[in-house]
Amino acid sequence: MNEPLPPLREVIERYELGARKSLGQHFLLDLNMTRKIARAADVCERDFVLEIGPGPGGLTRALLETGAAVFAIERDGRCVDALSEVQTAFDGKLHIHEGDALSANERILLAEKLPVKIVANLPYNISTELLLKWLKAGPALWSVMALMFQKEVADRILAAPGGKTYGRLSVIAQALSIPARAFNLPARAFTPPPKVASSVVIFHPAKEPFAQIEALEKVTQAAFSQRRKMLRSSLKSLFGETLNDRLEASGVLETQRAEELTVEQFKTLARTLQR
Repeated sequence: MNEPLPPLREVIERYELGARKSLGQHFLLDLNMTRKIARAADVCERDFVLEIGPGPGGLTRALLETGAAVFAIERDGRCVDALSEVQTAFDGKLHIHEGDALSANERILLAEKLPVKIVANLPYNISTELLLKWLKAGPALWSVMALMFQKEVADRILAAPGGKTYGRLSVIAQALSIPARAFNLPARAFTPPPKVASSVVIFHPAKEPFAQIEALEKVTQAAFSQRRKMLRSSLKSLFGETLNDRLEASGVLETQRAEELTVEQFKTLARTLQR
C-alpha cells in the first residue's frame, strides 16, 4: 500500500455515503471484524477474491491487506467513487465493476481467474438469491465462500431436519455445499445497525457433485410449499400415479412431511424425478 487510507467514517462523510435501504446497505466499519472475515475465508496473497457490495470498502481493505487481488461488484455509484482511493493505494490489486451482482456473469467477468474465493457482506435484500446463484454454479466458479447473512437466514441455511427453520434453502445449500457458521455479529457492529443480528457462514464445495439441481428445486418447492401436508399429497402433482413407487424406492414414507426428510432423501427423490 502506498499511502495510509483515511478512516472509513471520514470516507462516508466526504462521499455522502448514507446507507440506502433500497440497496440493503449496512456498512461494516470495524476493521477487526473485517479482518476476522478475511481470516475465516483463509484469504492469502495467492488468492483472487470476488466481493459483492463493498460499500465504503471496509472488508475490501481487509482482503487487500492479505495481498490478495479483489474484484468488487458495486451497484452504488457513490461507493464506486469512494473505492477509487483504495484502488490507488493498493497498486492495481482492486478492480471495480459497477453493476448489479444478480445479473452479472461471473464466468465472463472473472475469466481466467476461476475458481475464486467469494467473500462478501451481502446486501440483505438479495443475499438468498445470490447464494442460490453461486451454489448452482458450483466449484467451477468458487473454491470457498465466506458470506454475511441475517442470522435468521444463516439459521435456515444450517438447519437440520425436524425443525421449523428447515426448508428449501437448507436442503439446497446442504446438497450443493458444506456450510458452517464462522461467527455471529451483533447489530451494533454495523452502520446503520440493522434490526437483527448477522452471521458469517463459510461454504466449501460438496464432497460429491450433485447434478440434478433443477429436479431438486422442483421437489423441494412442491414439498415445502405444503409443508404441513403428508408427502402423498404435496408431491402428487410432481410424480402422479408413480408417487408411491418413487417414495418407496427412495426410502421415504408417504405419511412423512417435508421437514422430516434428510438432505440425502431429497437428493434421492430428485434423482427419481430426473429419471
